[in-house]
Amino acid sequence: MDPSSGAMPFEDPEFDVLEWYPHFQSCVRYFLDHAQYDGPIQAFAAFLNIKLPYQQVPNPVVSYKPAASSPATVAGAAAARHPSAHPAAAASAVHMPEYAPSPGIPTPMVSPGPNVISVTPYLRRLVAMGLDSPGILHGFFGNDWVAGIGRLHEAERRNYLFAAKSRPWLSVKDSYDMGDGQYIPYLKPLQDPSEKEMRAADVNWSEWLSVGDRQWKEWMAMEDWVIGPRAPRELRRPGAHDVAHIKREEDG
Repeated sequence: MDPSSGAMPFEDPEFDVLEWYPHFQSCVRYFLDHAQYDGPIQAFAAFLNIKLPYQQVPNPVVSYKPAASSPATVAGAAAARHPSAHPAAAASAVHMPEYAPSPGIPTPMVSPGPNVISVTPYLRRLVAMGLDSPGILHGFFGNDWVAGIGRLHEAERRNYLFAAKSRPWLSVKDSYDMGDGQYIPYLKPLQDPSEKEMRAADVNWSEWLSVGDRQWKEWMAMEDWVIGPRAPRELRRPGAHDVAHIKREEDG
């Protein structure tokens, strides 16, 4: 994909989501099993004012793949592996009750899959604070970060540019704040943008402006279900029928 074409990162016709997904899983696994227990990454998270997965009380995520047992046992095992790293996990191991099925009800045998978290809040916070350098992204997500979260990172950089172009500073900051006191400490202009990246943003922004009026009308039409064959002539896509044929069923 030509970075100056204006296409969004996942609009590349050669992009294969099935090929991408294992790389993404590799990044999530590294983040959960290694990075969040690394001293420098914990320091960065404190500076970013964002909680790491193991700090998410009452549901900490302490590893990529949970043990085939209760949540309390999983948290307790992780706390034993890293006793000084995650007090939240240790606390949850103490206070989380064991699940006990009701008498007479068989317990299904379910093999737990990998824990699922969103890396987007971390990417957004790093981008908006100007800390999304390759070295820091490598520290958070490991050797596979380019193939695994590189496109997501590119998209978040462009989203940040668009947010800054379309909204006042205070409104942008508010959209990057998070709940539970995880407010973003500051905003910083996009760091080290390349000319190709800026050209791509210009092209994509111009496309949004040129079709903005049509998109607004289409959205309003969807609210009233005036879409497809019911759509006004000026909103119909090429190849759409000129006359709406709506089948109506009669009672009885």
